[in-house]
Amino acid sequence: MGKPTGFMEIARQTSTELPPEERIQNFNEFHIPLPQDEQQAQGARCMDCGVPFCQAGMMIGGMASGCPLNNLIPEWNDLVYQGKWDLAVHRLRATNRFPEFTSRVCPALCEAACTCGYTTGSPVTVKENEHAIVEYGYESGLLTACPPPTRTGKTVAVVGAGPAGLAVADYLNKRGHKVTVYEREDRVGGLLMYGIPNMKLEKQVIDRRVNIMKAEGIDFVTCADVGGSTPAQDVLDAHDAVVLACGAKQARDISAPGRDAQGIYFAVDYLTSVTRSLLDSGFSDGKAVSAKDKKVLVIGGGDTGNDCVGTAIRQGCASVTQLEMMPCPPTERTAANAWPEWPKVLKTDYGQQEAIAVFGSDPRIYQTTVKEFYKDEAGQVCGALIAKLESKVVDEATGRRAMVPTGEEFAIECDLVLIAAGFTGCQPYVAEAFGVDLTKRGTVADTKYATNVPHVFTCGDMRRGQSLVVWALREGRDAAAEVDKSLMGYTNL
Repeated sequence: MGKPTGFMEIARQTSTELPPEERIQNFNEFHIPLPQDEQQAQGARCMDCGVPFCQAGMMIGGMASGCPLNNLIPEWNDLVYQGKWDLAVHRLRATNRFPEFTSRVCPALCEAACTCGYTTGSPVTVKENEHAIVEYGYESGLLTACPPPTRTGKTVAVVGAGPAGLAVADYLNKRGHKVTVYEREDRVGGLLMYGIPNMKLEKQVIDRRVNIMKAEGIDFVTCADVGGSTPAQDVLDAHDAVVLACGAKQARDISAPGRDAQGIYFAVDYLTSVTRSLLDSGFSDGKAVSAKDKKVLVIGGGDTGNDCVGTAIRQGCASVTQLEMMPCPPTERTAANAWPEWPKVLKTDYGQQEAIAVFGSDPRIYQTTVKEFYKDEAGQVCGALIAKLESKVVDEATGRRAMVPTGEEFAIECDLVLIAAGFTGCQPYVAEAFGVDLTKRGTVADTKYATNVPHVFTCGDMRRGQSLVVWALREGRDAAAEVDKSLMGYTNL
């Protein structure tokens, strides 16, 4: 602990965000990092707690608390404060192989569990300290290819090049196994590439890391739809083990009259079309689903819904409305949501901030759902009937509550609808192709990451269901150890 009184003497300071009116003119990242000396001062705010909940990575009351990767946060905060950036890179990489991803898109469970945040209301800037460390690592040449010194002679196929697949591939390659990653899309990254908009994660950040992994000996095969155009048996026959890391991309649909209207898209398909067109041609190919001059309705109030709002605004939409089924969260923690749990409080994210700046009001309407879609004579969606909801006990025996219609309804105009209602599990065709069992939740059934099929493993959202990037990285790390153990009889991962 470099400065015992740092948290009392130094105020929390974060990166500068470009104003909404400026940043919506493009799809670039819009945070301006602190100068290095100011970032070092932020490291001094870490209290080096006797019980550092920030790195605990535990479940409390059914909610996640702290970093699932168990990052050595107090250690590298202190190294940042002391200006020992080389050592900070080393300590960060000891637990997190992809900090350039988490420092951009992770919601910072660590900061929510920060003791300094609990005592002063102002947590340490853990996420931005992490970002500064990893970017220093690249700029200084510390983060370069480091192939394993020897090979084990074992081969592993990883199906899916999202964060979980990249993590398990990285660790198994580090161990000395020959790893081939199969990805059905034309670019590596999974949801990092096409599910998260460019303004949250510029794609050269992914390419930079993947190029290092290639130089370390990992093979990437793109446009390989394993279980579809690429037979699953061919993959099984060619490798000693297979890891399924295909995510949870089975989108939850909206069952309502008029759902077959044109102009209604799943959010992930919309975001994918926009990012692909941006990367392929700077939008000149015209292949992106466009919100320009459209009245946009986003169904879903989570991160993906917010990404749709921000993307539609950048495309020049005429208006945007976002439906949220649940009630508006409180502005402060309730007694039932005590620290160090993740705070279930109102958050106005970048997309909503931009909607407020452009249209003058928050786009979210709480406790609502679509009852019916309206379409014109050409079959194009032109409006929606919205039902208001309320929370009621639906099972007296268990006390279970659910959101049910109040009977109050209203109509809105819309000519582009984006469904961001979450996911119901993995797309089953890959699991079926390998013969692995699925759970009732639509995820792959497993025992310590091993499926019912010998030598076939699973990890990430495909195993645990829709979750955070940081959990995908943890899943990949843990699954790699189990695969290694099955191949070698022991593991040092």
